[in-house]
Amino acid sequence: MTATKQDVLERKRRSEERFETWRDLIALTRSCDASTPYTDRFSAELRRLELGPVTFLGTSFPAAQFKRTDAQVRRSDPAVFHLTLMLHGRLNLVRPHEADFTAVPGDITLLDSSRPYHLRALGAPLEGAESPQINALGIDFPTSLLPVPPHQLRPLLGRGYRPQEGTAALIPDFLLSLNRQAVSLGPAAVSRLGPVVVDLVSAWLTEEVEMTALLSPETRRRALVENVRAFVRRNLHDTELTPGVIAAAHHISVSYLHRVFTEESGGETVAAWTRRRRLEQAHRDLADPAQRGTPIHVLAARCGIPRPDDFSRAFRAAYGLSPRDHRRQALGEAPQPSAEG
Repeated sequence: MTATKQDVLERKRRSEERFETWRDLIALTRSCDASTPYTDRFSAELRRLELGPVTFLGTSFPAAQFKRTDAQVRRSDPAVFHLTLMLHGRLNLVRPHEADFTAVPGDITLLDSSRPYHLRALGAPLEGAESPQINALGIDFPTSLLPVPPHQLRPLLGRGYRPQEGTAALIPDFLLSLNRQAVSLGPAAVSRLGPVVVDLVSAWLTEEVEMTALLSPETRRRALVENVRAFVRRNLHDTELTPGVIAAAHHISVSYLHRVFTEESGGETVAAWTRRRRLEQAHRDLADPAQRGTPIHVLAARCGIPRPDDFSRAFRAAYGLSPRDHRRQALGEAPQPSAEG
């Protein structure tokens, strides 16, 4: 056997091992038979995060199939919901006696472990990848965590949802943010995020089946605060984004907003949280090479801080250096004496 053949066989063996490892990790919460035509050149990424009883999954992989049979359901049913957000590629779902469904990027799907399914992950071309790829984020959690009995949610399963507004629109944002921050989250944040994401899913699903009365007061409060945070992030540029404006947009009093937000944010007020988000956005924008030529005061104004002196003081207090020095350090520029702005 030539060295070239040995190299090919070794690469194939390693690829098959990667697929088996990836499949086994997926099967920890999504018990099914997984297969792919790309075992000989399989390459995937998987980010797995345990949020108490909730498991977060972020994965990229070649085209594959997932089958959960009647026999598997009868043998063992962990009673788990699987929520998936498609980012790249498509998911085609086939279930006995029901219409097929295909999810495209931006769609949310919801499956449960109590019924068989055949899920085909149809990859799409991706620059730098040898095979068609699928990118997706998901959460798996016990059906018992939701306030609605699972049988009443069955009409919602196996369908695609394109969240545009309301609580449903928070779920993609939450998953994308969680995926970005997964490597830096500490134990305290991790333990808090599981209940939050379940509350968001609960609020969304109870709205869909018109059973919001089943939500607990705690779930309502957490869902409200997440709605407020999303509203603030969308409107950071607005200099008139005051607690009064935020409260009016959510049809609550300012005093109730202050009380609920502070309780759910570890004592931080909504005004302080808004100010911190603005500074963080400016901090990222100043380090962005694509915005190298944009004046500092313009970036600050886009983040809702139009007065250069106010921005400079707040930025220095938060990060220990001026906006200009931060930009120079982040972009690798040599210091040049000049006025701030």
